[in-house]
Amino acid sequence: MASRAEGQAGAAAPERVAAGTVIDTDISARLDRLPFGRFHTLVIVALGITWVLDGLEVTLAGALVGALRKEPMAFTEFDVGLAASSYLVGAVTGAVGFGWLTDRIGRKKLFFITLALYLMATAATGLSWDITSFCLFRFLTGAGIGGEYTAINSTIQELIPARVRGWTDLVINGSFWIGAALGSFLSIALLRPEVIDPAWGWRVAFFVGGGIGLVILLLRTWIPESPRWLVTHGYAAEADRVVTGIEKRFTDDGITLPPPEAGRHLRLKVRSHTPLSEVAGAMFVTNRRQTLVGLALMIAQAFFYNALFFTYALVLERFYGVPGGDVGWYLLPFALGSFLGPVLLGRLFDTVGRRPMIAATYGISAVLLAAVGYLFQLGILGPVGQTAAWMVVFFFASAAASSAYLTVAETFPLEIRALAIAAFYALGTGIGGVSGPLLFGSLVETGSREWVLVGYLVGAALMAVAAVVGGLYGTAAEGKSLEDVSKPLASA
Repeated sequence: MASRAEGQAGAAAPERVAAGTVIDTDISARLDRLPFGRFHTLVIVALGITWVLDGLEVTLAGALVGALRKEPMAFTEFDVGLAASSYLVGAVTGAVGFGWLTDRIGRKKLFFITLALYLMATAATGLSWDITSFCLFRFLTGAGIGGEYTAINSTIQELIPARVRGWTDLVINGSFWIGAALGSFLSIALLRPEVIDPAWGWRVAFFVGGGIGLVILLLRTWIPESPRWLVTHGYAAEADRVVTGIEKRFTDDGITLPPPEAGRHLRLKVRSHTPLSEVAGAMFVTNRRQTLVGLALMIAQAFFYNALFFTYALVLERFYGVPGGDVGWYLLPFALGSFLGPVLLGRLFDTVGRRPMIAATYGISAVLLAAVGYLFQLGILGPVGQTAAWMVVFFFASAAASSAYLTVAETFPLEIRALAIAAFYALGTGIGGVSGPLLFGSLVETGSREWVLVGYLVGAALMAVAAVVGGLYGTAAEGKSLEDVSKPLASA
């Protein structure tokens, strides 16, 4: 019964105290002192699936290039880049719009709305009839995923204990590559003429994403609203019920919980919303250093990842003659290295520290990208060697990219956390992510290895700058409560 009560938290108009009322609460201390248990695993699976779905979408878009370039779609290489950018523009739009709503009306409502939009739009992509309809549905799919990033990142940050927040966040963001691997398998199976007509195989691949989204939609009914969000918006009694239900999960399993840390009470003044003027002041005045760091990290990783991964299928086909139906085999090891990076390096972000690990992962990624790009330009590596080299590069780059989301999620106050994630995601993706695929698509289309190397060097330079900025000005948030890392705007 405790599980059901948590899942239904907020469903029956909970009692709310008036705006301006001061609440004394130990909600944060109670959440942070919990051991990592089955409840947190449920949160990770039900909410972290967002990155799996994003990885699935991105990989399918890249691996299905061969099928989309044939009749009846007959996409050009520019069309492929345009479709990739449409998805990213949608993600930017969804992140900003849904991010604002997430801070205003709650985390739980939004992670249902955004997932529903995603599953309908990705299924509709499988029904596309030309480049215009395909780009429209990709835009809507991206909007759902962009909204997911803001609602889910903020929820996970607020439910996971401080001492494992770094590793958990990196692994969840790294699960993008589980979706990438799934997308690779689907592309391998569904582009084989002996399995299914390739003209229909790419359509079925998008239907699969919608089916997965539907299953997760049902699983999320058991996840509660963020108690931190509830108490800040005046739902103190409801927040207490949610946390009590979570604690009961552990005591029912025979676990004795330690008392909350003494002196960890917060006094918060209830607010219905945060004015945009206060949001701007928090981001560009009070927390301007964190804003600089967040922008540097997000822009660099967005360009690096989206430029290279969205166009890797084009590189394999044009420069190595790899058939479209075989591209998935090369994306699998690529995905494996990228998932192992956050899993194996993530714990170091909680022990060695945020700043040194951000500097190390971004810096190593920059050096390796430049080196592999130079080998590509010389034509030394074949398709297998090129893929093995990218596997090593993305082992470090994946941890770096995941740490960007961790940084912007934990270094801004609760009241603007989702909107801050949205703003950085939007700016990073808008500047680095949208321009990357278009630039690389054009460079690959020239057929010149020298021009493609220029693109790789641009990505390496951005990662190097981010390494310096993150290492010098990042926040040492390891092991600290979110409220200690960034004081709530509602503190009384």
